[in-house]
Amino acid sequence: MSEKKRFETQVISDEILAKLSLQNRYRFVNDNLRTILSEKQFNFLNKVQEFCLDYETKNKITHGPDEDIYDWVPDFGKEGYITRQTPYECIDLNYEDYGMAIEFMRILALDNFDPQFAMSTGATVICINPIYAHHEGVPVRLEALKELVTGQEVGCLLITEPERGSDAVHQLTTCDKQDDGSFILNGEKIFNTNAPKAKWAVSYATAEKNQGNLMAQFLINTSWEGWNIERVNIPWTPKLFIGKERLENLRIPKEYVLGGIGKGREHLFEGLIPERIAIAVRCISACWGALAHSVIYANMRRQFDKEILLFQGVGFTLADLWSRTSAITHGVLKFAETYDEKFKKYGGDLPDPVAQSMVSSASQYKYICAKLAKEVCFESANSMGGAGVCDNTLMHDYIGVSRILEVVGGTKEVQKLIMSRGLRRLFKNL
Repeated sequence: MSEKKRFETQVISDEILAKLSLQNRYRFVNDNLRTILSEKQFNFLNKVQEFCLDYETKNKITHGPDEDIYDWVPDFGKEGYITRQTPYECIDLNYEDYGMAIEFMRILALDNFDPQFAMSTGATVICINPIYAHHEGVPVRLEALKELVTGQEVGCLLITEPERGSDAVHQLTTCDKQDDGSFILNGEKIFNTNAPKAKWAVSYATAEKNQGNLMAQFLINTSWEGWNIERVNIPWTPKLFIGKERLENLRIPKEYVLGGIGKGREHLFEGLIPERIAIAVRCISACWGALAHSVIYANMRRQFDKEILLFQGVGFTLADLWSRTSAITHGVLKFAETYDEKFKKYGGDLPDPVAQSMVSSASQYKYICAKLAKEVCFESANSMGGAGVCDNTLMHDYIGVSRILEVVGGTKEVQKLIMSRGLRRLFKNL
């Protein structure tokens, strides 16, 4: 069998490519973060990193164009590395290390291993969260939850529609309740990460078009009749499978109704805080991954008999990107730790004033981290010249993913709208 191809043509020297190994990039990240992480956080980060290093070596992962990142899901799931937001005691996993801060460590390790793979696990996580919140001990829901958390299957979340992007509460996909408690769904969804590969999907629909107060939430097995899927091509992320779904008289048995008519809107908004913080973490992780590449390269690449880090302004650019990445890392980590504390204190049911404040904060971090990632990834690649934009490293993945991260979970304009409303709410409290 022929050796897997890593790139089309090698343009970076063997010496520099060897130095750009995953192990060295992990060392760069660890040296930057060891002083701000707790012992528990750092140990978990190291544990996931060690698994990634062994997995890359044993399976001869090249991160080349022909590898299917979804083939890796079961192996990472067996180790508990698809999600760590909760202990998942309801499916007998009982993880000791869990919470948003631990999830930060999981994402950081996976993103340095492969940014598109890390993003795919995030799409499964936002399918997992509503099932976990509303399983109510129903066996079929718990079965789906366990398959997703343990990596046996892939999941996706269906909110966006061809004519309903940021206006997520005025959906056109309809749900008609039947006498036996089941529902019939009709409509279209789009831009749903993992959908073409997913067995399980969580979807929203409404009893009457454009009526947000009549929304409901459903768990869908994509093998059911009425599920039709096409893959949407997103050139920035060629390894991610993103879908356009057509639901035609898709019957949802009553056991799969996560939230009946009138509950969908409430369920939609309850997941915004962890989703947006997770996106912010992926942005930060992309910054560290891009910086690790560019700093190593700039210390080894020589022009005019000097390392380029020391002249041409390269060192100054990287120092600026490094300092801002470090600062925002501190802020998001603190927010994740605070979220964990509040979540535990209130038993997972955050009081409305706390939740409202955290929604605004989550939007702030999602907005500023996505903005930073776009700049850090591009400028880091730019500092490497042609080496930063060719296919010899993961830099092209970071550039692509950083563009997508500013769109998913609400564009920058949506985040600024949420923040401006937060400012209005604060004023009204005076």
